[in-house]
Order: sequence, then structure tokens, then C-alpha cells
Amino acid sequence: MYNILKKILFNMDAEVAHEAVVNLCHYFPHTANVLGRKHKDSDKFKLRVGSLDWTFPVGLAAGLDKNAFCYPFFSHLGFGAVEVGTVTPLAQVGNEKPRLFRLVQENSLRNSMGFNNLGSEVMHANLARLKHRVVPLGVNIGKNKSTPDDLAYEDYAKLYHGLNDSCDYIVINVSSPNTPGLRGHQTTEGLEQIINGLGKREEKDIYIKIAPDLDVSTVLDICEVVKKHSLAGLIATNTTSIPELGTGGVSGSILYEKARDIRLKCIDVLKETPEISLIGVGGFSNFEQMKEYWSSGGRAIQIYSSFIYKGPQFLREVEKNLEDEFLKYSVSNFEEYLVCLVRK
Repeated sequence: MYNILKKILFNMDAEVAHEAVVNLCHYFPHTANVLGRKHKDSDKFKLRVGSLDWTFPVGLAAGLDKNAFCYPFFSHLGFGAVEVGTVTPLAQVGNEKPRLFRLVQENSLRNSMGFNNLGSEVMHANLARLKHRVVPLGVNIGKNKSTPDDLAYEDYAKLYHGLNDSCDYIVINVSSPNTPGLRGHQTTEGLEQIINGLGKREEKDIYIKIAPDLDVSTVLDICEVVKKHSLAGLIATNTTSIPELGTGGVSGSILYEKARDIRLKCIDVLKETPEISLIGVGGFSNFEQMKEYWSSGGRAIQIYSSFIYKGPQFLREVEKNLEDEFLKYSVSNFEEYLVCLVRK
């Protein structure tokens, strides 16, 4: 079914197709029960991430469901967790169109969207309508383009306190290449200002999402900030800048090696603090890459571009591969499987 839909969608402008998919998922959420993984309710794939239990080790990354219209669909499709956003305090239209492009030969995407969203009030209203959260729900937050960089912490504080009661975890996005000056907050000083600006924090998992274009010293500094403030962890990584391909951020297979290197550095730095989680995202397009990440000490994974190119079938493929791996290693659940991989 998805292969037929994909042929139609890929003949459309990329952003028009994106909006069409969001509408389909919003208005027909029950189709997820037909398209999704077969063992959505099985505990054998459960994974502890921060203070939460993901129902499957692969979740949906932010960017696809910017305004939280589609959580019912994606939560029943088989993702272990669903992240919505990026949301800003005030609605903004984003950058000029066209701003979303397919790199089909590379199974990748390039976007210069610029945090286009309907704002925090709409986000809060959409989240408030959810009667039951089937899987953990994360909200990815960012500053408005019009907010001066020295006041960015105020935007993050407004979003944190305004949406905190409607989700399971919060992601501080300081790594999109599409908002001028945003990546400048990926410093000790910048992150300290944002985190301290949150004021009194509830018992809510908070993650920092970082770029794949950082140098090693900056990664080390960010990890130390996460440790100091006892945050839930890091999400590595956002999209990468490749100027020769055009403006914006590139995701998908092209990103994989660069994102992998940052993830490996994070795993190494955080190995003495297992209470701090790393969520790996960026370029995962097959099970072998996921297994490599888990074998290196990684745990939770998020996908976006590979879901666009492969559809729900990709989740079913991962599930089938995991079942085969469980038999191979004589384990009964995913946590046991991780132990075997790391010891191997």
C-alpha cells in the first residue's frame, strides 16, 4: 500500500506531499492498525530511555508532525516513542518556498523550513485533546526567529512551562541550521543560560539535541553541561550543512557517517554515567546500522528520512530482524539483546 502511495507522493512537490501525509494521518488515524508492526503491544521490545519505557527501540524524530496533529496515527503504527515539533512560542511561517527537497538517489532530504509551525497555543490545544498516550510523547522546542539571541532563553522557558504538563519529555533544539544564530547556543555559556532560564524544573525528562557538525571539544562541553544539570540526555544528531547541495540541513543516508561519529563520541563520554541517555538519530537506513549503534553501547534510535523513503514497512523489517536476532543470541527481550551485543 505504501509503495503505491509513495509513487503518487513522489510525483508531488516535497512539501505539498508532506502536508498531504500529515492530513491523511490526522484524518485517518485508524489506518495505522493495518499498516503498523504486528506486535505493537509486546513487552519483549521494551526499552528504558531516561525515566520512560519506550515500547520499541525505534521512535519517530521531530519534524514530521510539527503541530502534533498525528500522534494517534504514529503511536499506533509501532514507533516506540513519538516526538512532535519543532514548536516555537509564536506561530511563524518559516523560510521562503521551495524549502524541502528530495535527494532520491541518496535516500536523503534537504530542508530549509525554518521552524514553520502554528505556535505553542495550537500545540498545547492539540496535545490536550489526547485522551491517552500509548507511547511516550516528546515535544521539540525552539526559539522564534524574531527573538534576539540574548533572549532565546525566554522562549525556551515559555515553551517548557507551557507544554510541560502535556507531554512525557522535552527536547531543547539548539541545532537546526535553518534559524540564524541558533547553533551558537551549543556552548557551555549558551546552554547554561537556557537551562538556568527554565527556573524551577518539574520531574520531566529534558534532552539537548545537537548538530553533527560540532568539533570534539564542543561535544565534550555539552556532555558536561548535561551531567552538571542532571538532564535526561542528548539527542544526536540534527541535520548537517552541506553548502554545495544548497541551503538548509541534509538528513538521510548522506548524514549517517557524520552523525555516527558524533554519537560514538557521546557514547564514549557518557559511558561512566549510564543514567544519562543518548537517543541516536541521523541517517539510519537499515538494520545493520542500527545493530552497529547498539553494539557500540547505544540504545534508543529515532528515524525520519528512512521512514519517508521506506514507510511503515521499515518498522516491520526492524521487528523481524530483532526477532531473528533474539533467536540467534537466545534472549527473550531487547534489554537482554543489548547486553549480549555489548559483551560480544
